[in-house]
Amino acid sequence: MLIQTMLNRLDRYKGFVYGKVAWRDKRRTAIEIQVRARANSRPVCSGCGQPGTVYDHLRERLFEYVPLWQVLVFFAYASRRVDCDECGVTAELLPWADGKCQLTNRYRWFLAGWAKRLSWKDVASIFRTSWQNVCRSVEMAVEWGLAKRNLKGIKAIGIDEIQWRLGHHYLTLVYQIDEGSKRLLWIGLERTRESLEGFFDYLGAKRSSALKFICSDMWQPYLDVIAAKAKAAVHILDRFHIMSRMNKAIDEVRAGEARRLVADGYEPVLKHSRWCLLKRPENLTAKQTVKMAELLRYNLKCVRSYLHREDFQRFWTYMRWWNARRFLREWCTRVMHSRIEPMKKIARSLREHEPLILNWFKAKGRISAGVVEGFNNKAKLTMRRSYGFRSSRIIQLALYHTLGNLPEPKFTHGFW
Repeated sequence: MLIQTMLNRLDRYKGFVYGKVAWRDKRRTAIEIQVRARANSRPVCSGCGQPGTVYDHLRERLFEYVPLWQVLVFFAYASRRVDCDECGVTAELLPWADGKCQLTNRYRWFLAGWAKRLSWKDVASIFRTSWQNVCRSVEMAVEWGLAKRNLKGIKAIGIDEIQWRLGHHYLTLVYQIDEGSKRLLWIGLERTRESLEGFFDYLGAKRSSALKFICSDMWQPYLDVIAAKAKAAVHILDRFHIMSRMNKAIDEVRAGEARRLVADGYEPVLKHSRWCLLKRPENLTAKQTVKMAELLRYNLKCVRSYLHREDFQRFWTYMRWWNARRFLREWCTRVMHSRIEPMKKIARSLREHEPLILNWFKAKGRISAGVVEGFNNKAKLTMRRSYGFRSSRIIQLALYHTLGNLPEPKFTHGFW
């Protein structure tokens, strides 16, 4: 089968025909495919998109196409200039490339597709192109996808932040976590009130008022914006974030107590005990179970903190929110009398955010930040795979491209 026949079946452009195919082996091995305008066809103005008359021809340019059999492929075409009544003399609109870009649109989508699976540097190396070409291809795919994506029917969102650079540089990430539709919706610089307000401004007042569930952590700027912009939604402080903060408090107590025991000359009983205290009992290994049994013989603050956390797990088993509220208040009272400051800080925070915590029962456990944390792990993997993007613009492109579930144009062929 001739290459022209393959291209006519897979990538045909109205008003243009594929001509002679030549093998070039000078500076680099390549296949060069001549493209010419169909006889009597009128060029289209790149400014207004209207057909015009031919003014003259520019010199021949090469446009890189998807490689065949590990061989570079180029379209060779001498563009026409259009004498347009509206725009004057302009270059014609080419259906296979945009502006002065030397890559065909099909090749750019090809590179963008591989950039989801590999690092951009690896994609550039494998297909013998530049990192900048891969970056521009991803940028084209993201801009096209963001312009075409559908924002209707969003009922549940999750809000969180991740650190993307040293020095407390954060990104505010908003995900759609509806059943059957999970994707990244928004990226804002830093974790400020203005960052989250930017998302609700982008979503619009009508779509914001249609939200039914919002899941977030206890970061106060987020709480203030959600209360102001999405009053009708059930705002949930999720189980994951609450238990995560308890684990951090237990770890803080353990570390401080371990240092005190060493300073006072006591036996280092807390050595190798970190994960014994942070894991649930059913997840302990055999060795950790023995260590935990040993720790429970001592009246240590970290052990008492661990027991308070395990007691709090009963909170999630209640079927009625009013029973859960009674237990929460009793638990907070017990912890406030424990004289363990990190745990008392947790209790004060739970008291302050009691209505939002109890919303977990109003949602009947259907909405969880586990999806959000899963997306955050994928976001961190994307950043790790890139070995650290320097520009916030580039990291946003990579995250939207990987996690945004953006639409793509339908091609006539692909790998199955």
